[in-house]
Order: sequence, then C-alpha cells, then structure tokens
Amino acid sequence: MDWKIELIFVPVTDVDRAKEFYERIGFHADHDQTPFDGLRFVQMTPPGSACSIAFGTGLGIDLEPGRQNTIQVVVPDADEALAHLRDVGAEADGVDEQAWGRFVTFADPDGNRWTLQQLPDRSGAA
Repeated sequence: MDWKIELIFVPVTDVDRAKEFYERIGFHADHDQTPFDGLRFVQMTPPGSACSIAFGTGLGIDLEPGRQNTIQVVVPDADEALAHLRDVGAEADGVDEQAWGRFVTFADPDGNRWTLQQLPDRSGAA
C-alpha cells in the first residue's frame, strides 16, 4: 500500500499576504475558496511537487503562525534555488554545505521556515 503526503497546513496571520508571497516564489494557486462566512481555504503547490500546502481562516489549525519549521523540500540545485528566492525578493540564507546535502533556508512573512535540500550525488560519478 502506498502512502502519499498530499497536503501540509501552514499557519498564517494574513491569507492574502501569504498567498502573494507563495505565488511570488513560484507556487501555483490551486484553490482559493470561501464556501461560507468564516472559512477560507487556499491550497498552493510548489513547482514539480505532488504535495501542496494549505492555509486560510477558520481551518482549526492548532499551530501558531510562524511556528511551522519542519517542511523540507528537495531541489535539484541549491545555488539556483537561492538565486531564485533572492531574485523575487525573498530573504534566504546562503547555501549550507553538509555531507548529507546542500541546504538553503527561508521564511514566509509570518516566519514559517522552509528548508530546501539539494541531495548529494550518490551516483559514484562525483
């Protein structure tokens, strides 16, 4: 049986500000629905990802905005990811070289931190 992570909730204080930020860094807005007063659901997907993020109002998320710091995303090139983030005006930390990969971190406007990882070359060609 396959288990696939499809959606991760990210707590935010300002839905429109968060949506603009994630669109600016390249996420696609899949849904932005207000089915009734008090509930707004926004779903966004990073380019090439099978897993999306969601945020909104009235969702019952028990995590404080700015406290989500556990999302790690694999990218093909850490230098390219860092350049992209900086080109679109997102503050991002420089590439952190480790034996298990190359890492770039950044935060959304609420302080939710993301880690981007370029996996090490394990093909034996390096």
